[in-house]
Amino acid sequence: MGDLNTKDFFSDPAIAQDLPGYLGNMRAQCPVFREPFQNVFMVTGYDEALEVYNQQVEVFSSALAVTGPLPHLPFTPEGDIRAQIAEHRGEMPWTDHLATFDGTEHTSHRAILQALLTHKRLKANEDYVAGLVTRLVDGLIDRGGCEVTKDFAHALSTLVIADLLGVPEEDRDDLCKLMGPDPTQLGGDEGFKIGPDPLLFLHDRFLGYLTERLKNPKDDMLTDLAQSRFKDGGDPGLEVKARLACFLFGAGQDTSARLVAFSFRTLGDRPDIQKKLRSEPHRIPEFIEEVLRTDPPVKTMSRLAVKDSVIGGVTIPAGSVVSICSGGANRDPKHFADPDSFDYDRPNVRDNVAFSRGSHACIGAPLARMEVRVALEQFLARTSDIRISEAQHGPARARRYAYEPTYMLHGLQALHVEWDRV
Repeated sequence: MGDLNTKDFFSDPAIAQDLPGYLGNMRAQCPVFREPFQNVFMVTGYDEALEVYNQQVEVFSSALAVTGPLPHLPFTPEGDIRAQIAEHRGEMPWTDHLATFDGTEHTSHRAILQALLTHKRLKANEDYVAGLVTRLVDGLIDRGGCEVTKDFAHALSTLVIADLLGVPEEDRDDLCKLMGPDPTQLGGDEGFKIGPDPLLFLHDRFLGYLTERLKNPKDDMLTDLAQSRFKDGGDPGLEVKARLACFLFGAGQDTSARLVAFSFRTLGDRPDIQKKLRSEPHRIPEFIEEVLRTDPPVKTMSRLAVKDSVIGGVTIPAGSVVSICSGGANRDPKHFADPDSFDYDRPNVRDNVAFSRGSHACIGAPLARMEVRVALEQFLARTSDIRISEAQHGPARARRYAYEPTYMLHGLQALHVEWDRV
């Protein structure tokens, strides 16, 4: 992928087009590599990634989890920076949302969502997902193909999280349009990078839902959220609860939509695997894990060192940004044998760090896995062959895929597939 000293991971869109090559080159230099443009410590080793995740409460803050080093810190780090982070939180991006919380604030707010995302509720939601997939496929199947990201994946992920929350059905199509495409994070999108609450445009809508649920309770997550309390009995207030709902709604789409697209790309590029899964659909969960390992939907999870520390033998000064590169850790040959090969029979297929680890592990991971599994089960059952469109992406030995030019999110800009229906 060329000289690491000539390409800025956080601004060069070319890196997105060969991410495994770039991260492999970086890991070969050092699994904890200080890149020269933003002075970020890039973690591409598996063991080193776990070191960061396991120390994040004591040593690392999640204040920059969403945006990493851009924009730069609104203060000059001095010694142990926990007090500085607390003082300047209002000037930092996304700090009104759960992903950037630290310590007891994070624990108490996360506990509210964990109490809502129960196994029973996810199991009940699976019936809705199956019906939704059926309706979406019914609308596509006779076309003999589609552009997966726009025609299927985005609608599926948005409508699934809307149903889980209990968003009124008449509002769901409107919310699909309101969310729009994901921000690029490169060359613009300042509204995404800055401000403590970039999801403010959803806030009043979800505040309205929660207010209505207090008056007219229903059997849904919004009602439970409106009535929820901290473990000590305190009430967070509807404003806080609305932000939790907005975050869950927004975050509930990103990973699963990308995971759907990468799953279809793998099926189309590997007819041997597609054939195998048709004969053993019970192996779809392991297939999904290997898709997550080879193409994790999130490129980086960033942390801010609050004090001097050591990761992988490399000294990390207080105030440094540390970015865990999931795609690098997931292809570390020290942990995964033949890491660039797609093999869902590998014994440690579930060891991937695609959904993070530790106290900030993705709370919606079970939901993403479930909806992608149901989608693949139905598509494989209703088609006899899924193919990548050669007209759009070239022949099998010379595919052309375009990836989103982001430094945090990993996804296909488009994926055109064709199929034969059963």
